[in-house]
Amino acid sequence: MHFFLDLIERRFAELDRRSRKLLDLLDDHTLYKRPTETVNAMVPFSCGEFIVRSAAKVEQTFGGITTRLWDDPFEWTLPEKLSTVEGVREYLDEVTAIRQRGLAFFASDADLQREIPSPEKQRSLGEILLETIATSEHYLGRASAIYQTISSNAPPRL
Repeated sequence: MHFFLDLIERRFAELDRRSRKLLDLLDDHTLYKRPTETVNAMVPFSCGEFIVRSAAKVEQTFGGITTRLWDDPFEWTLPEKLSTVEGVREYLDEVTAIRQRGLAFFASDADLQREIPSPEKQRSLGEILLETIATSEHYLGRASAIYQTISSNAPPRL
């Protein structure tokens, strides 16, 4: 039975679709543009940074599930590495492939109950995947809000 696995895959695919739709509204100049009041802030505060953080969370999770390496893909997802809309789009393609390979390891919904070592403690695969979806959606929501701020347009219907 694959009811929950199919539901989880659809949620991840929807996140990817929404990320790409927002990315399509940007160009290389606006990708990492920050609202003027946060130009000197140390926290990531641009559409591009939050789109990439959303995808990086998915990459980190599926890397952890498949290889037990829970490394944050921080260094290869920096704006210096992914400096263009096309570069971010290619990164989203890579994350999609990683996600699809990872989900191929699941044989049935029962696999979602298995516990594995995660960065902090033993947790079920289902719990890890649901947390990843929530975190990725949060980052994407922040990217959408920043788009509204820098473009003076209504937030995109993602």
